[in-house]
Amino acid sequence: MSGFCGWVGSGLDHTASQQALESMARELGNSADTQGRSVLRETTAAATSTGLYPASLHEEDGTLSLLFGTPHWADSTLAGIAESTSPAAALTTAYRRQGRDFLPLLHGPFSLAVLDRDRDSALLAIDRMGIHTLSWAQRQGMLIFSTQTRSTSAHPLVNREIDLQAIYNYFYFHHIPSPGSIYQDVEKLMPAQCLSFRNGRIEKDFYWSLPFSDQDSTPFGTHARRFRQLLNESTASTSRGGRLGAFLSGGTDSSTICGILSECSKKAVESYSIGYSAEEFDEMDYARIAARHFHCNPHEYYLKPDDVMSAIPVITGYYDEPFGNDSAVPVYVCAKQAANDGIGVMLAGDGGDEVFGGNVRYARQKIFDIYGKVPAILRKSMIEPLLFHIPGGERLPLLRKAMSYIKQANIPLPERMESYNFLRRQSLEDAFEPGFLGKIDPSIPDALLREVYFRTASADPINRMMHLDLKFTLADNDLRKVTGMCEAAGVEVRYPLLDDRLVEFSGELPPDYKVRGQQLRWFFKQALRDFLPREIIDKSKHGFGLPFGEWSLSHPPLRKLVNDSLEQFSERGILRRSYILELQRQHSEVHPTYFGKMVWVILMLEQWLQAHDS
Repeated sequence: MSGFCGWVGSGLDHTASQQALESMARELGNSADTQGRSVLRETTAAATSTGLYPASLHEEDGTLSLLFGTPHWADSTLAGIAESTSPAAALTTAYRRQGRDFLPLLHGPFSLAVLDRDRDSALLAIDRMGIHTLSWAQRQGMLIFSTQTRSTSAHPLVNREIDLQAIYNYFYFHHIPSPGSIYQDVEKLMPAQCLSFRNGRIEKDFYWSLPFSDQDSTPFGTHARRFRQLLNESTASTSRGGRLGAFLSGGTDSSTICGILSECSKKAVESYSIGYSAEEFDEMDYARIAARHFHCNPHEYYLKPDDVMSAIPVITGYYDEPFGNDSAVPVYVCAKQAANDGIGVMLAGDGGDEVFGGNVRYARQKIFDIYGKVPAILRKSMIEPLLFHIPGGERLPLLRKAMSYIKQANIPLPERMESYNFLRRQSLEDAFEPGFLGKIDPSIPDALLREVYFRTASADPINRMMHLDLKFTLADNDLRKVTGMCEAAGVEVRYPLLDDRLVEFSGELPPDYKVRGQQLRWFFKQALRDFLPREIIDKSKHGFGLPFGEWSLSHPPLRKLVNDSLEQFSERGILRRSYILELQRQHSEVHPTYFGKMVWVILMLEQWLQAHDS
């Protein structure tokens, strides 16, 4: 790990400050390389770097600046200072020149902090996409912060108690979305968010938002040419430095990145793919098609249950919060294969679905919207009374499907997108212990979804759903997964499809360029139809999943770990023991893949709590 940590405000003497800084830096994982600076007693900070993602610290005339990541400046003067002096020195210059108004000039992945002694203030911010993170806490008039949540919580004034609401949110999302954190006192910045601290007061704002266009008259060919140019430029800019490799799942995004990379590289692309013996999870045939088409040098590995056993302690040990996305396992194993081959940088295709309209539920919601166009008087006085009062209707497959359709169609967006969420398909009282439910608010996940869904200026549901997924699916989930597991494996990861210019270009496309009828990513695929193999273009959406549900039943060591972990978790007073037992029965007898998802979520929470019990 690497990053920075610190605080602004008085409250500790010199000795206590040094001890607090050492404790926070230790949680960044590389305290031996820590360099500390102090501006009077009111501001203290440290930066530490592993070499994967540099952390820069610069002190000048009462201003202490910290910059983590690999951003670039849109201003040539600031870019020159970053190159000749240090990235943090450029940050200091920008802040002194414009205050927080410099933020739109900074592009790419970053977390930053500027501590200003003269103004007795601080500024925190992270990048537009949320590739990097920044957590903070306010205690006794002090602003405490770090790029790692656990580091922030290591400050002696911060309460390190587990937040039960965060546990509930974890079960809902399978991760803990910002602005919350696993700790009661600690919050996280959201993508493109900045925090200003002055005179003990905090103000939060967004310095950027994706400008969606609901309508556009630009010809397809004009958009397509610009798209290809931006795609080439973003891939070229992210492929500089280090021995390079690329993830290749066989999907549209990773195949596109490998293809563009092969065009701008003088040698064959080192592609890395994961396969499974379980046929319904395996996409190796598509990865091979893409590798042959683009003349890659393919590296293939078939994941085994023992790999899951080996990866679980890595996952729970690396993440500073519980993380329940099971595809972290193949990402880690794939990245580790690349690291063992001497690869220093991996390119990943993450972001294409959220930027260009590739998630299946976008098309599904359009089907539900059809019912909303039926006149309300007809729906409420005729269709629904008739359909829902047919004796024995729920036993008839067609009627049961019709009733399910109407029930879902009557749920407003964005809540309707969560219709298949485990916590929406059962009574919370049957799943959770009464003492736990009495201490949390079950409505908070929906409130978090609504805030992001309605924050965008677009009125189109497709754009609003994509705006929501940029935050919850991409920033809080997929980027945490890929960035974290690559760093744990010892390689840097870069995301060509998340280049700021390419993302803003996607906002200019009208909604039906993203989802046309039931066609996902219509523009993306049409613009690349002469480039990608037809099999890749026409394939149905799959994913980077894991056959954990089946393996946890058939592989004795994994089965034992699961059973032991679920038994231990049942003692924590969160889930009812009866619910866990029923979940295990359904997992083994009804649907191993579906119910295995929740089994994995509980397993990883229990393993995380054991690994981070302090």
